[in-house]
Amino acid sequence: MLKILVTGSNGLLGQKITERFLAKRDFVLVATSRGGNRFPVKDGYIYLPMDITDEAEVRQVIGSIKPDVVINTAAMANPDACESDRLGCDLVNIHAVQYLADSCKELDIHLVHLSTDFVFDGENGPYDENAAPGPLSYYGKSKLAGEQALEKSGCKWTIIRTILVYGVTGNLSRSNVVLWVKSSLEKQIPIRVVDDQWRMPTLAEDLAEACILAAMKRAFGLYHVSGNEMMSVLELARMVANFWKLDTSLISPVASASLEQPAKRPARTGFVLDKAVKILSYRPRSFVDGLAIVDGKLNC
Repeated sequence: MLKILVTGSNGLLGQKITERFLAKRDFVLVATSRGGNRFPVKDGYIYLPMDITDEAEVRQVIGSIKPDVVINTAAMANPDACESDRLGCDLVNIHAVQYLADSCKELDIHLVHLSTDFVFDGENGPYDENAAPGPLSYYGKSKLAGEQALEKSGCKWTIIRTILVYGVTGNLSRSNVVLWVKSSLEKQIPIRVVDDQWRMPTLAEDLAEACILAAMKRAFGLYHVSGNEMMSVLELARMVANFWKLDTSLISPVASASLEQPAKRPARTGFVLDKAVKILSYRPRSFVDGLAIVDGKLNC
């Protein structure tokens, strides 16, 4: 049976991969993250602490486990934090990818790596896999550099770019746009939401399934994986409010420039999903169906 090692297993995507494993158990799972295991179920899989920014630790853990596939979900993903802490950003998004790639090459392991729509400038979305990158932010530049390091490493690789991942699970260290909108409106807190950025939001369960499909198929190359509906972030917020019957009058549209965020965001990204649908058999759910899944998780 295929042995898969997941990095960043305490994050949203990492926890969704663990959930999927516990439901189907069609591979052997080794979950790794920095510090202790935050997933509520501790049995049925192996958990090991691993700091991907420590090259010696990466080599030791991967060398001892010898997985067939590594799925790297770990990243420094806050664009503004990456802008202010460029050395820390480089360490996680570039150097750690190189450490993983070197270990995987040495042991003939396939590496599935997560990247982002922020490698694009947002002028001509939606993008297919042949579109030329042009990142606007340091975060986007670091993720593109990580992709390039992996492509040049000589190991067997898959890169999965994704967009605006949302979902819920226990003990998350950071929120996401759906949970932020829902929580704010439930507390009657007015929120300002950009009306000049368009995305294709991605359900974490769908992204987890795409990662596993890529791992099981050892699918070489670059894949775009996201939801299949383009919407403005403002429209997204209003859909969240309507789904949970919350007050949409608390949502105020604003221009991106008025927020004065340190990192510049692309205006319109979105992906052409044809390659992932054809080769990975990827089947994203609608945004409303995704919200229903989130609602079910919150109420269970």
